[in-house]
Amino acid sequence: MKIAYVFATPSAAAYKLGTMILPQLESGSHGVEVVGMFFFDDNTFFLRAGDPLGERLGTIARERGMLLMLCDQCAAARGLADLTDGVYTERDVVGDVRVGCFPDLYGALAGNPPDQVVTL
Repeated sequence: MKIAYVFATPSAAAYKLGTMILPQLESGSHGVEVVGMFFFDDNTFFLRAGDPLGERLGTIARERGMLLMLCDQCAAARGLADLTDGVYTERDVVGDVRVGCFPDLYGALAGNPPDQVVTL
């Protein structure tokens, strides 16, 4: 089964991802294939360059081809993306993190769609 996670509630990334999901992904015991993760609000801070948990997740994402995406407006409001000529670009984030909105997420996952989406 393929899963995509949406981290929307306060501390979802730091707590649920950092203490449960990430260790399971690292140990190979998570039980599903995670194809993508989308981060909102302060959960975007998890993917700042240099954040120990974010760097670990970035490594897993690169190895497995997992999408990591930040809400563009959430990231910009927190200094993790810039808006230039109507286009958001990421800055000071882990590895291959993208910024975007729902249409960007749908397009990015179209080639490897999840069977389920879990919002935390």
